[in-house]
Amino acid sequence: QFQLVESGGGLVQPGGSLRLSCTASGLFTLENFAIGWFRQAPGKEREGISCISSTNGTTYYTDSVKGRFTISRDNAKNTVYLQMNSLKPEDTAVYYCAADLSPCYSDYAPIRYEYDYWGQGAQVTVSS
Repeated sequence: QFQLVESGGGLVQPGGSLRLSCTASGLFTLENFAIGWFRQAPGKEREGISCISSTNGTTYYTDSVKGRFTISRDNAKNTVYLQMNSLKPEDTAVYYCAADLSPCYSDYAPIRYEYDYWGQGAQVTVSS
């Protein structure tokens, strides 16, 4: 059965960095899917913060992470990354990766209900 698995979360001080990884179990190939990163803070809705297309490398970032987060994919490793720099306390959330056959657009935030496959989430806590 196909599953996505996030890793790389943890506790970091403000201004620090983390890199989240999203891999697929079984024979599933992430290369064929657009991958979105979402996050959900306590008491808040799950929001789409970034995505990367399956074909032409198109990426999207929500304004609150633009310039600090970078999404990338390594198809040889069947992995998508979210490099998070200059982390702030307001970045604290559970981070999820998700896969979908629909494209990622540079000016269109990934929408939760459009993504069919999800990981279990990784906790990121930014605190001193």
